[in-house]
Amino acid sequence: MRKSFLLIVVVVLVALYASLFVVQEGERGIVLRFGKVLRDSENKPVVFEPGLHFKIPFIESVKTLDARIQTMDNQADRFVTKEKKDLIIDSYLKWRISDFSRYYLATGGGDVSQAEVLLKRKLSDRLRSEIGRLDLRDIVTDSRGRLMSDVRDALNNGSEDDEAATTEADDAIASVAKRVERETSGEQLQVNPNSMAALGIEVVDVRIKQINLPAEVSDAIYQRMRAEREAVARRHRSQGQEEAEKLRATADYEVTRTLAEAERQARITRGEGDAAAARLFATAFSEDPDFYAFLRSLRAYEVSFKNTQDVMVLSPDSDFFRFMKSPERSRP
Repeated sequence: MRKSFLLIVVVVLVALYASLFVVQEGERGIVLRFGKVLRDSENKPVVFEPGLHFKIPFIESVKTLDARIQTMDNQADRFVTKEKKDLIIDSYLKWRISDFSRYYLATGGGDVSQAEVLLKRKLSDRLRSEIGRLDLRDIVTDSRGRLMSDVRDALNNGSEDDEAATTEADDAIASVAKRVERETSGEQLQVNPNSMAALGIEVVDVRIKQINLPAEVSDAIYQRMRAEREAVARRHRSQGQEEAEKLRATADYEVTRTLAEAERQARITRGEGDAAAARLFATAFSEDPDFYAFLRSLRAYEVSFKNTQDVMVLSPDSDFFRFMKSPERSRP
């Protein structure tokens, strides 16, 4: 009797344990009964919030979905700007599940890889469309933030106008959205069939990590930049040489003018000195003409007899030798 009671207690505890399940914070739960989704009165999957819940043991199982923000890296791809210039853009996307029941049905049981495939295709199409409207300057400067917000809004809300033909990604999302509508008989929130909301996904943010130029374009741009810098350098060098020549010419002019002025002043001073000396000599010699004649003759003798090899042929009675004779005879 006691063993039977213990067995019953164990079975009850096991059944109770198997009937309890916990949905962790940051997750949502969907119950499967015999492999089929447990639905509400509107035929939509029942979503369990974080906490402790009950299920029928051995009959129902729980599928958990991540409610946190997910990061999806997009592969770098080539895009064309409004100026018909090619760019290699590397981007990433932040997303989360906004409608768990719709997301579960749209992705075939909450398959993240299937959701990201559609996200990547849609993101690539929207980036290509938005970048094609901007030039390179707008993409790398102030308009970059607006570009990201426009892409995010377009992913969340879809295209409101028929400005271009629908892409393969739009067709794929619309097809999934129609399948979800067929599987749910209740009233659904009306969403744009080519938006990510049709998959139960909300795009939180879109960011560009890196913008590069293709290798062939980069080489051409670098060569052009180098040529432009060399042209600027040559212009600066020529301007510097021109300024140097001007400064050198100005300096040469100042030197020549200064030397000429100095020479002029020296000649004036020398002339004034010679005039003053002449006046002094004239005044001195006018007081004694005989002494002046004697001094001039001595200077003439000094100049004439410097070289002993010189020969002078003069008459003895020449007046040149009058001061070499006796004083009496040298008097006139």
